Amino acid sequence: MNKTTDGNNLEINNNIGIIAKGVILAISASMILLFVFSAILTYTNVSESVSNPVIIVITAVSILIASQISTRKIRKNGIINGGIIGGIYIIVLYLISSIVTGNFSLGINAIIMIIASIIAGMLGGIIGVNAK
Repeated sequence: MNKTTDGNNLEINNNIGIIAKGVILAISASMILLFVFSAILTYTNVSESVSNPVIIVITAVSILIASQISTRKIRKNGIINGGIIGGIYIIVLYLISSIVTGNFSLGINAIIMIIASIIAGMLGGIIGVNAK
């Protein structure tokens, strides 16, 4: 292998690690924020009808922040890498929730979550790459 090929392999491996860390960070942030939201639902008079919109916002914010932090280190292709973080996050979330519930169907809420996750990841990637 020549020097250019070795450099590309190293860069790809580095990006995979950064993307994996971004997904883990997004999942961790979501878990914390969802725990806070569940406590609010439990101890206040907040209606459960706000659950779906709040969960979508929590998911999007978690992905946005995680992809922003992760893509700062990559410094290029933020829109692609951020979108990948959002995509992997939602695939993991979908698989886990489908296995737990035994329901692998896609409804309108799932489609909204997929779109919001990828867009949030892309925006976070753009912000992260361009952050000084």
